[in-house]
Amino acid sequence: MDKNDSKVGRGGCPVLAFQKMVSGKYKIRILWDLKDGARRYGEIRSGLLRGGDGSGEIAPRVLSRELKALAEFGLIQRKDYGTVPPKVEYRLTPVGRSFVPVINAIRKWGERHLSGT
Repeated sequence: MDKNDSKVGRGGCPVLAFQKMVSGKYKIRILWDLKDGARRYGEIRSGLLRGGDGSGEIAPRVLSRELKALAEFGLIQRKDYGTVPPKVEYRLTPVGRSFVPVINAIRKWGERHLSGT
């Protein structure tokens, strides 16, 4: 992440910064899945496969990249327990939690305007 990516207050456009932060096929869905608490990698992956658009498997590299980007933007936190086998959990940060009502508003808008598409 470029050090200027989060510097919206320095003349950057907040809409473009937001778009960059959540762009990608899975980021908003990952954030939505984490609203109910911490999840492990496999649980996040299963949630994406279960609730999706029928696109099939998500490549592990793609999911890892999305999770890393969300962590770099400060929306999620990665906790590695340092155990064998590895145990890693992801959870929303306070900034990530503040985004949940926005996603819910998008979901409600979709229910009203996109049903039947």
